[in-house]
Amino acid sequence: MSLAHLTQGRWRRPRRRVLLALGLSLLLLGVLTGCTRKIDVEDAVHVLTADGVVNPVMARYVDRGFDEAERTHARAVVLRIDTPGGLDSSMRDIIQRINSSDVPVITYVSPAGGRAASAGTFIVMAGHVAAMAPGTTIGAAHPIDSSGGDIEGTLGTKVENDAAAYIRSIATERGRNAGWAERAVRYSIAASADEAVEQDVVDFEANSLDRLLAQSDGRTVTVQGREVTLSVADAAIAYNGPTLVERLLAVISDPNIAFLLLSLGALALALEFIVPGHVGPGIFGAIALVLAFFALGTLPVNWAGVALIGLAIGLFIAEIHVGGGFGALGLGGVVALIFGGLLMTSSDNPAFQVNRWLIVGVSVVGAMFFLSVASAVLRTRRAPAYLGAQAMVGRVAVARTPLAPEGLVFYEGARWRATAEDAPVGEGERVRVTSVKGLKLTVRKDPAHEQAKEGATE
Repeated sequence: MSLAHLTQGRWRRPRRRVLLALGLSLLLLGVLTGCTRKIDVEDAVHVLTADGVVNPVMARYVDRGFDEAERTHARAVVLRIDTPGGLDSSMRDIIQRINSSDVPVITYVSPAGGRAASAGTFIVMAGHVAAMAPGTTIGAAHPIDSSGGDIEGTLGTKVENDAAAYIRSIATERGRNAGWAERAVRYSIAASADEAVEQDVVDFEANSLDRLLAQSDGRTVTVQGREVTLSVADAAIAYNGPTLVERLLAVISDPNIAFLLLSLGALALALEFIVPGHVGPGIFGAIALVLAFFALGTLPVNWAGVALIGLAIGLFIAEIHVGGGFGALGLGGVVALIFGGLLMTSSDNPAFQVNRWLIVGVSVVGAMFFLSVASAVLRTRRAPAYLGAQAMVGRVAVARTPLAPEGLVFYEGARWRATAEDAPVGEGERVRVTSVKGLKLTVRKDPAHEQAKEGATE
């Protein structure tokens, strides 16, 4: 078999394992996403909890919750909100789902100490009924760019005007203070719960879910062009929180988790191709990368940062193959990994920012990992070539038991079963290996040892 065939076989196995792991992880993600929670209670009030960053995961959860409410003919949906804001696209998806709902929607900023900032302000004001718990705030809805700062120039003016017009239209449709809503966008003003009620930003203040339903009961709202009078005070309550899968997806949508999954997944795949034969790293790497790319789809990603992380892994691998230790390529990999992490989201907003210490830590660990692998590869290159079992032919071993004709011999720190061609061979005598079959040797007495014995006898 040629060296080309051996090399091709060496790389084909890990590649097949990686592709299999990718396929299985995608299948598992699809199956888990399809496993949704079902509610069988009819004519109830459904309570959804939208806390954290407004992103595609939250939008999908809200959409699922509304689907369940419509399927079971719910009297209303209570959307409890506590968010620092998030993506404009996900915010608009949620508002469009509220507007298209066949069930009245009560938006509720809760619990005490919570907030509906930025994108959350739009969502709260889109509810057919809007309320806040004591100690909560709403507002500060000025649009920002991916770096957390103002959008400059003509583009900034266009984005601001668009957001102001959008929130004004929402407030006007729901009969709320459109002027305040516009100022929340243009000047980032905010209001406490009692201020929001006083200025007609929300309808009322409620310190519990029971009080919320009691104060909402009897109100008439417009749902899909028809007048609906809420009858929710005595309704059964069905809590429809995020499923395990939705919670998992919400966790990995954190930029720090996304960075870890992307970096560690790439490192694991690199290890699979550098040292083939270990199934674990390839499977972990494939699953981690699938989850990482899903998480990146929920974040305002700077793909230049992602490309730098990929370049860093490539430089580490190149260092192993062409370097003699850890030189310029390895150092370049560390620098690329650090800058990749810093640029991955390119945001000064803590909700979309990768922790600087995490970036440095992963970079150092990655560098140490590839340094150890490079050292092992270097030692292997400098070690004498080993040609397999046939390299034992002609080597000297020592009989550990008498060979008559079978017994045990000791060779290179290990015991081997052996058959002597010129038995008997006494214990302690030296023999030479004449052939190898599997884990069994064929030997004969060492001529040099026999001559030494004869000389000693004479």
